[in-house]
Amino acid sequence: MSAKSRIPLSGPREALQSPFAGLNIPNLPEGVDLPVEEKKSVRKPGRVVLRKEKSQRGGKTVIVVSGFQPEFRDADIEEIAREARRQCGCGGTVRDREMEFQGDNPAMVRKYFETAGFRVAGI
Repeated sequence: MSAKSRIPLSGPREALQSPFAGLNIPNLPEGVDLPVEEKKSVRKPGRVVLRKEKSQRGGKTVIVVSGFQPEFRDADIEEIAREARRQCGCGGTVRDREMEFQGDNPAMVRKYFETAGFRVAGI
């Protein structure tokens, strides 16, 4: 077997020169460095679904909020649930990307999510 011919890696690299290096246009103004604005992610809250459940809760009623968009991280859902519990004055938890609020007060939960910008379906 003969040895494969190899491309030399050292030496001049004419082919890798910048194609714009030879451009020289007179009377162009100097470039200005503009400040870079920090982008805030503008996320539309989307749609959530409210439902009332009693099963396997000892007869206690809970309001379950589900249907969060995949863009919402689990930490975002936890933060929204914390604020909603505080605003609604009730307890609750987050399980499997669903919020559970203790008590039978769907109107208060609906009002919170509508004022937060969500489209609310269900109850």
